[in-house]
Amino acid sequence: MKRLIVTADDFGLALSVNEAVEEGHRRGILTAASLMVTGEAAADAITRAKRMPRLGVGLHLVLVDGSPALPPEQIPDLVGRDGRFPRDVFAMGVRIFCHPAARRQAAAEIEAQLEAFRRTGLPLDHVNAHHHFHLHPVIQRELLRLAPKFGIKAIRVPLEPRVPAARAGGWRLSRYGASLIEARRAATLKRRLDAAGIRRNDWIFGLADSGMMVTERVALYLEQLPEGVSELYLHPAMQRPAAYPAHYRSRGEFEALIDPSTASAIVRHSIKTMPFAGLSEAA
Repeated sequence: MKRLIVTADDFGLALSVNEAVEEGHRRGILTAASLMVTGEAAADAITRAKRMPRLGVGLHLVLVDGSPALPPEQIPDLVGRDGRFPRDVFAMGVRIFCHPAARRQAAAEIEAQLEAFRRTGLPLDHVNAHHHFHLHPVIQRELLRLAPKFGIKAIRVPLEPRVPAARAGGWRLSRYGASLIEARRAATLKRRLDAAGIRRNDWIFGLADSGMMVTERVALYLEQLPEGVSELYLHPAMQRPAAYPAHYRSRGEFEALIDPSTASAIVRHSIKTMPFAGLSEAA
């Protein structure tokens, strides 16, 4: 059976993102959204989410390129002078891996963001991380450690099969080397989640085409969808937020969610859509 989770990342980043998430769920195929609990529009996102009980809302853990939940003075090795996490994913990854103080602070920040999500009163549908930073071994370990305490039942595995991505026209040679490293880390995450009894997707689509998942591209991915559980992830917005790269077609990604042809393709290919919570129900 082909099962599909359709997720919008960065819920709570900006009002234009929140509007796209709500309309994409009510009028389209969106089944899940990943909430930035420290985002500028997080309060608005939480209010909207409570009006949409069938939308699976998870935590979009932010440890790079965003704001922390803890006061900056409690995590000095993780933030810059502006009190925000830096944008350099590689440098932050090295810092957390190599420095004990940074590891302790990262662990405290992860727990603080999970606690902030719990205070929303929303069921925790899933967990993932901004820029897929949960592939970092330290972040993986902390999420698994905290899973019983916070009821983490599902975690995204960002593993994209290269052949469907290439057929959809989005695979670029510049990403090939990085994809091999990501695939190894994702395979490790898969094994750890399975050992811990935490649900996961089998594949993800949208890595090679991040920000470019417009109607035509989504249609091609739906044609290539394999058996099992796939996640299609997007960055929809009514208007591209300033934080997004200039090439992101956020409005086009929103339109892909509500395009009648997208819903028709899901029916035509006998695809069952669901949030991450559907994994437990199916099991």
